[in-house]
Amino acid sequence: MNRKDASGGAAVERLVKLPFKKSLEISIKSLRARFYRSLITTLSLVLAVSFLSFVRVGTDVANGLLATGDPALRQALVRSGYDLGPEDTHTGSSPKQRWIIILSLVVCTVGIINAQLMAVTERFREIGTMKCLGALDRFILRLFLLESGMQGLAGAFAGALIGAFFAVIGAGLHYGTVVLRVLPLSDVAISVGLATGVGCLLSLVGVLYPAIVAARMQPVDAMRVEH
Repeated sequence: MNRKDASGGAAVERLVKLPFKKSLEISIKSLRARFYRSLITTLSLVLAVSFLSFVRVGTDVANGLLATGDPALRQALVRSGYDLGPEDTHTGSSPKQRWIIILSLVVCTVGIINAQLMAVTERFREIGTMKCLGALDRFILRLFLLESGMQGLAGAFAGALIGAFFAVIGAGLHYGTVVLRVLPLSDVAISVGLATGVGCLLSLVGVLYPAIVAARMQPVDAMRVEH
């Protein structure tokens, strides 16, 4: 797009706009090209989210058993380690479990940041080429956020389902088939959704700093790097 400046000469204004669909297409191709590295990063997220989902769904199952009012089931929960008073009708995760969950999520986030910083290093020339062709900083930022968002959604959802599955199976083996009758499906769905949301958020937080580094990179510096 050309326009005239104050002196009457022609000034060139760079304006590159790519549709969201094109950004999504480039992000998918990038993930395919780096499939195994992306898979390793996603697996760390799967493990952290699955533990979160396992604990939450296990608590949902315990609350479903308590809701029956069966003294035998209450005693079984106490023997399993749940801290229940005589009048308690609801239980939650223990402080130890909460600390373990927090630590696992923090470690997962650090791993994502490290993996994404390595990805930025590997893609210096690619980023430099795109910026030389007119890509704006927000376009580079959008690419990294899209890639991380897709990884986060897939990994977090898979981890949430895996954690919920093993929580229900473990409770069924421990308490019997009564678990299937009293399982609060709405609470389990909320726990799975919450675990998925937390995983997606961690994935986006983990890529934010590396994405900003990539977006602010000068094209000349990026093209000069030798691998």
